[in-house]
Amino acid sequence: MNTKLQPIFDTHKGKDGALLPILHDIQHALGYVPEEAVPLIAKQLNLSRAEVHGVITYYHHFRQTPPGKHVVQLCCAEACQANGSEALAAHAAKRLQGADVTLEPVYCLGLCSIGPAVLIGEDELHAHVTPQKFDALMNGLGVKK
Repeated sequence: MNTKLQPIFDTHKGKDGALLPILHDIQHALGYVPEEAVPLIAKQLNLSRAEVHGVITYYHHFRQTPPGKHVVQLCCAEACQANGSEALAAHAAKRLQGADVTLEPVYCLGLCSIGPAVLIGEDELHAHVTPQKFDALMNGLGVKK
């Protein structure tokens, strides 16, 4: 584990406020922040394990388990809620049950006036997502019902 993380630590060595950039880089490299990385991060930054764990668990963005083959983020902010994101979230959870897909609630994808919004992966943003459109998007990914 340390050999995978050392280049990330080296990039941020001696920088103030390095914890969040390190966590982002680890998640980008591995898809999540593994539990065994916590003591390594703590040692590098002279922090307690509790401090590192607290930051990881405070921010919804950080995953502590490997994601599925696909990551789908569904906006749950107020504007999207007003446009039906709660019903969409329920539909998505049922539709993705047993699939190798990680469904994550997020609290703004920046499409407030045209929600509900969904982000697939890191760059495939969709607006006005209905349950039918969601199913079509999942079918396009090869995710079976």
